Amino acid sequence: MISSVYTPHSLLPLFFILFLGHQHHIATRLWWLRLLMSICLWSGEEVQKVMASHQHFHPHSIKIPGDITLGGLFPIHARGPHGLPCGELKKEKGIHRMEAMLYALDQINSDPDLLPNITLGARILDTCSRDTYALEQSLTFVQALIQKDTSDIRCSNGEPPVIRKPERVVAVVGASASSVSIMVANILRLFEIPQVSYASTAPELSDNNRYDFFSRVVPPDSYQAQAMLDIVKALGWNYVSTLASEGNYGESGVDAFMQISREAGGVCIAQSVKIPREPTDGEFDKIIKRLMETSNARGVIIFANEDDIKQVLEAAKRANLTGHFLFVGSDSWGAKSSPIMELEDMAEGAVTILPKRASIDGFDQYFMSRSLENNRRNIWFNEFWEDDFRCKLTRPGVKVDPGKKKCTGQERIGLDSSYEQEGKVQFVIDAVYAVAYALHSMQQNLCSSSSGVCSHMDPVEGRALLDYIRAVNFNGSAGTSVLFNENGDAPGRYDIFQFQMTNHSHPGYHVIGQWTNNLRLNLEEMQWSGGDKSLPDSICSFPCKPGERKKMVNGVPCCWHCELCDGYHYQLDEFTCEMCPSDMRPVPNRTACRPTPIIKLEWNSPWALVPAALSMLGILATSTVVITFIRFNDTPIVRAAGRELSYVLLTGIFLIYLITFLMIAEPGVVVCAFRRLLLGLGMAITYSAMLTKTNRIYRIFEQGKRSVTPPKFISPTSQLLITFILISVQVFGVFVWFAVVPPHTIVDYNELRPPNPDLARGILKCDMSDLSLIYCLSYSIILMVTCTVYAVKSRKVPETFNEAKPIGFAMYTTCIVWLAFVPIFFGTAQSTEKMFIQTATLTVSMTLSASVSLGMLYIPKVYVILFHPEQNIPKRKRSFKGVVQAAHLSHKSLKEKQNGKTNFEPDRMQ
Repeated sequence: MISSVYTPHSLLPLFFILFLGHQHHIATRLWWLRLLMSICLWSGEEVQKVMASHQHFHPHSIKIPGDITLGGLFPIHARGPHGLPCGELKKEKGIHRMEAMLYALDQINSDPDLLPNITLGARILDTCSRDTYALEQSLTFVQALIQKDTSDIRCSNGEPPVIRKPERVVAVVGASASSVSIMVANILRLFEIPQVSYASTAPELSDNNRYDFFSRVVPPDSYQAQAMLDIVKALGWNYVSTLASEGNYGESGVDAFMQISREAGGVCIAQSVKIPREPTDGEFDKIIKRLMETSNARGVIIFANEDDIKQVLEAAKRANLTGHFLFVGSDSWGAKSSPIMELEDMAEGAVTILPKRASIDGFDQYFMSRSLENNRRNIWFNEFWEDDFRCKLTRPGVKVDPGKKKCTGQERIGLDSSYEQEGKVQFVIDAVYAVAYALHSMQQNLCSSSSGVCSHMDPVEGRALLDYIRAVNFNGSAGTSVLFNENGDAPGRYDIFQFQMTNHSHPGYHVIGQWTNNLRLNLEEMQWSGGDKSLPDSICSFPCKPGERKKMVNGVPCCWHCELCDGYHYQLDEFTCEMCPSDMRPVPNRTACRPTPIIKLEWNSPWALVPAALSMLGILATSTVVITFIRFNDTPIVRAAGRELSYVLLTGIFLIYLITFLMIAEPGVVVCAFRRLLLGLGMAITYSAMLTKTNRIYRIFEQGKRSVTPPKFISPTSQLLITFILISVQVFGVFVWFAVVPPHTIVDYNELRPPNPDLARGILKCDMSDLSLIYCLSYSIILMVTCTVYAVKSRKVPETFNEAKPIGFAMYTTCIVWLAFVPIFFGTAQSTEKMFIQTATLTVSMTLSASVSLGMLYIPKVYVILFHPEQNIPKRKRSFKGVVQAAHLSHKSLKEKQNGKTNFEPDRMQ
């Protein structure tokens, strides 16, 4: 037994490449193994058996004689039911496309300028829409390349056998389905037979390392996927599901779409659902239910065959989801009516894509003129005739069913039956012409000195022909250029359709755009379920409102939650909220920051009017007292009050009233400086003078208890000196403060910053904190407390000799006022009107303190001076000795009262 061989390669690479490298399941690999073993182990005696078996296994093929033979692969029949390779006839995808090849061959053979003196023939096979069946059929194309050694075979008469040499196929036009083309391409590349497909669009076939002899006149699905992604983005969708029929076409199309969408960004895949090859009952209902798990993803990218598309629409209708899903269909849907028959309401608004094409008028005339008489070369035409006209042809010895109409043979396509040119007819013609032009260029280069097929083209070398095919560039049957890139792919040119039911004379597919490397989509012409013109949504999350940031959902870049930038935050970008600077607040929509308004205490504010009015009254009263004292400067009451200290004390009271207006005035460097200076100075002057007075009285009467010698420093000059020394401490402290921290203004944005930013205000004020205010007043408070202590100690001194008791009452009242001041001042720290309340509280407290001192010490004297002048007369002068004796008697009388004795003595001081 002698093994068969084929040239130019051995079969060992065939085994490794097809069996070990083929990416299918194990059953398919075992099938490959059996096929390869049958090829490798052919013996001379078995050649005829295999040939006979092959002819029996492929009972139908079309043979068109010619100088050069082209192969053709077409899905004449659908996939057969279980156990059978072939099923029902496919009129459009099968017969129309196959007739397009015959039409193209007729046109080429009748063209004197294209392949002159060369006739193209054909061997056309039926793939039955099944990849494994198509592979077995394609063995016909490689028979001529397998050389059999028949030297040991003899006929019965001893003569060597005469074996008919099969025709040599130089190139194959086909196949239709990508899965079939992939299967066939694996074997054709080993025998270096170029293959040109008219419908296979799987991106996998663009791999020039694995499918180097494969070319196609239709663009790959990677272009289609890009076009579909551009459509999704143009519609404003970012959240879609994908639906694919199991197999190379559906899965590779969806994979291409998902890969491109990941690389481009902006579109997320909610669900990626696969339709099984053999779906079970209820499978499509489960698919619809699964798609509804992400109901926001209304857009569905669908790469599926016609049957699957139809069943998906039926399942959606059963689920009462009319108008919910927004389908974007690939070219397998295209502009076909069969998938949407009686399901138009479910398909309304579907956007589909088809390689750019045109109806070939010449083919229409050719095909509509076909009849049983003039088309005998098409062995499947009788079957097509019966199916198209729904009649039955009579055959010798075969009885016709009485219920069936008999075919007369006079029927006419397009007249007695409906006819519409199948969409891929143009590409079939272009594929045949691509091979013809390549052969023409080869003949011109290799056989320039002769016409017809010369020795240099006999046989036609496959790799050289491939180079010529890849180099063609001509205007195709539709007027568009036909050319291939380095991977054998045609350029991407698509028409975009939408199925519409309203606003047109008839429902159907309407062209709404084109795609040639970029999308041109007419959104105004689009309409959706119910004729709605507004673009529907297919998004995971709606855009956030101004002032809201996106909080992304982990793992899904198109899904997010919207969170308001609250408080004093504004939207920095779509993902970030940022805090406004301290001197700013967010605008109402929280997309930016704006300056915070600056306020100050206005003169027309109630918080300013009341203190100012009280201070003005105080100033008038103080001025009245001063004028009265000056006018009656030498009268006994004025002299007895201690003129020198009285004027000092009244000056302090006047300054206390005056500070109110500085506290209300608009802050500035000068105003702030005078606030620091006068805020504590007026009180320091007032209480220094009071302290000096009470201390003088206390020392006089305490000294009188022990001796008649007067105490030191009781003269008016000494009293003034002591007073100014006490005042200088306050002045010195203020000037030290000036040196350490020069007076200046600040805008406090933290004091009035409530939760609602619209109410936020910056407060213009002097740089004086609450603590510095207490420090400024602390010395005056010490003087006040000390003065109060002396007033308490001097409370039992006879009132005819001193002012101790009025001063005491004034100090008691003042202490009460300032004790009330503290909780009010510091208790309003959290109030939104803190500055106004504190300023008003401070000024009113100081005004009340000054008013108490003025009212207790000087108003009675002024009253006597002005209204009872008869009491303002000189009395007998008392010597210091008399004062001391009076103090001594007062002390003695007090002791006797404590011992229960009462002595009556005449008043010797009268």
